[in-house]
This record gives sequence, structure tokens and C-alpha cells, in this order.
Amino acid sequence: MILPDTKSSARWETADAKYLKEAFEAAGVDYDIQNAQGDATQFQTIADQMITSGVNVLMIVNLDSGSGKAVLQKAQSQGIATIDYDRLTLGGGADFYVSFDNVKVGQLQGEGLAKCLADDGKTTGNIAFLNGSPTDNNATLFKQGAATALGLADAPDPSNLKGQTAKVDGASYTVVADQAVDKWDNQVGGTIFEQMWTENAGKIDGVLAANDGLGNAAIAILKKNGVNGTIPVTGQDATDQGLQNILAGDQCMTVYKAVKKEADAASALAVALAKGEDTASLATGTVTDTETKKEVQSVLLDPEAIYFDNVKDVIADGYTTKEKVCTAELAAKCAEAGIS
Repeated sequence: MILPDTKSSARWETADAKYLKEAFEAAGVDYDIQNAQGDATQFQTIADQMITSGVNVLMIVNLDSGSGKAVLQKAQSQGIATIDYDRLTLGGGADFYVSFDNVKVGQLQGEGLAKCLADDGKTTGNIAFLNGSPTDNNATLFKQGAATALGLADAPDPSNLKGQTAKVDGASYTVVADQAVDKWDNQVGGTIFEQMWTENAGKIDGVLAANDGLGNAAIAILKKNGVNGTIPVTGQDATDQGLQNILAGDQCMTVYKAVKKEADAASALAVALAKGEDTASLATGTVTDTETKKEVQSVLLDPEAIYFDNVKDVIADGYTTKEKVCTAELAAKCAEAGIS
């Protein structure tokens, strides 16, 4: 298993690596889980070492489709079964794909931003899109879902929604900024959002941030300008930081993806492939590779929108703990949110 990094989201080490390790150990199979730390060359080196060592199954979270495709095809040429985990590698031809319904993730974000704006009594205003990496197919799907939820699905140029008008339930919002963040780099995201803020003279009423890291980067700029908590910001991954931002009132929502379910589904597939067992009942869905137009056998799981009132669900599910989320400063908010 090759994970992508630890910089874009804490989940890769705190959740995915942990749950995969537990599943492989329970199944009694040999495993090797490594992290490429955002380096495509290191990703290739790890893959080469794994292929040379004689693995039966190679599972990856690509850094980009180009480098991911090269790794998958090399493994396939050696007769190794391949699984795309979380991100589909366009043109890669993986045997299986295990992820969440990523268009739905974006829809929940778009619906969340519209809900939070409406709850604040804003039926008009300006919104900014702070998107994930342009080389990550998931980021494209997140934006697609958000655009659909915000009535922007028919925009002339989906890659650039700036200047378009989002129309939801009688409300009307103008997209004043729409930019991707290379490699999901939170520091770069903060710089980009600060530029958006300056260019629009602070007239931004809502932020569609693609994950909690980018949401927090935007929140830092809002804090700098003394307006955090007054402008809804979305997120994804239900990170401890994201949940804390929601409890504090600085972030309006996140999207929870029960990573244990994803890791369990992927590990079940990997173990079956390694042992030569039947996989027909394990992957019952398909997704279309937009590059090759071929169908990829898939497991697609349902994401969940998290707001202040159901932050407790993420903790109850065992994804994180009260001790990690409920700092002394947030004790009263945690009590208000029913976290026990």
C-alpha cells in the first residue's frame, strides 16, 4: 500500500494507515504500508521496491494520474493485481477502485454552504471556490458535485466558475473567485485565499473549501481580518482541526468519510486477490474512467455532512476522540453539542 502524503490531510496516517494495518493483521497476511510524502519520484521508488519484493497486490493513492498510471502499468506487467484507493488513476486501468461517492461529497459541500448562508439570512452575496489539486481526479468530482448543488452545473466553463451566478432555493450568489490549490498545499491555499480576499476588497460571503486543511487556511485569513465566524466555510475529512473549527463557529460544516469502512472494503478486496479468492461480491459498482471510457469495478461508500449538531456522531463512530477534539477552550461548546 502506497499512501500519498501527510501534508494534505492528517487522515492518511491517523486513519487509513491504522485501519489498513489492523485489517491486514486480522487477515494474517504480510503487508507493507509506506507513504510517499508528496514526492512522485519517491512514490515510484517505493512501487519498484514493492514490485521487486514480489507483492501479490499493489494498492495506491496516486499523487497524480500520470505517475500513478506508470506505477499501475508496471505492476500489471508483472501480473500483480492493482487497486486504486480513494482516488481513481485516470488511464491507469486498475483492477478495482475503492472510494467514497466523491460527486456526492461535493454536493454535500455545496448544499452545506447554501444552508449556512441561508441560516445567516444571506440570500445574495459573493462566494469563493478554493479547490483541491488540479491533478487529483477527486478534486474535479468534488467541484462537479458542489457546482450541481449550487445550480452551476450548466456553466459555460466548469473549470472556471468565476463570474457565474449560483441559484439555490430563491437565493442568488455570485462566484467571485475559483481557484485550484496545487498538491492540496494548505500554505499555498492560504496565500491564494488571501489574494482572493484582497482582490475582492473583503467582499466574500462564503467559501467553498474542498477540505478541512484548505478551510482552515481560509479561516486563518478571515481571523487576520477579524471576520472569522461571520463567513461560512466548508470542509471535508472531519479532521480534529475541522471539527474544532465547527465547534468554535469558524467553519460551517465538513464531510465525514468513515475511513474505516473504506479501509475495510479495500483490505477485503486486497486479501481476496492475494489469496486467489472470488471478488465478485466485494465490488458491485462501477465508475467510468473518463480518459479510457472503460468501466472500473468499484466500491463506492456514502459520505455524511457534519454540522455543529452532529459533530458528536464522528466521535461516537470512533473516528476520533473527545479528548482530541474537546480542548479546554472548547469544553463549553462540546457540552452544547452533546459530546459526552
